[in-house]
Amino acid sequence: MTGNVDKRGGTPVGHVADLDGIEAASVIYLRLWGDGPEARARIWDDFAAALGAARGRAALKSFETLCALCAEHGRRPLMRHAVACKCLGADESCFANFIATAATGEREDAMLIATLLVRVDMAPLIASLAADVGLALRQMRIAAPRDLAPRYPHQTLH
Repeated sequence: MTGNVDKRGGTPVGHVADLDGIEAASVIYLRLWGDGPEARARIWDDFAAALGAARGRAALKSFETLCALCAEHGRRPLMRHAVACKCLGADESCFANFIATAATGEREDAMLIATLLVRVDMAPLIASLAADVGLALRQMRIAAPRDLAPRYPHQTLH
């Protein structure tokens, strides 16, 4: 096997700007979580500002537990792009879809997606956490990146 196969989950499949608010936030927060304590503090700042201290703390705990379980029990490590990268990686797309699906109450579909991320026995637990996180992100009323972007086309160079 080559090194490229090991990084398949990082393959660009789209752009963060094409996601809705919950999906984009899921990707950005996953990237921040993976960048260490200082970046994780930014997640707390956002959650606390939008949800208040108590609800923000609960949402952050759910998110951190979700990410930790994905890292500990994952089928393989989730590949992430840099926080500021405009590309959307395959694993990030799956994670975003997972959170958004769980947030809409589609539990069976969320559990199916969870099995792509972690061992089967962990799927119910992370699906429940994803629902909590998704609902918190929905309450935060995060705008989709495309709603915030300038109205002119941009070019991505790789």
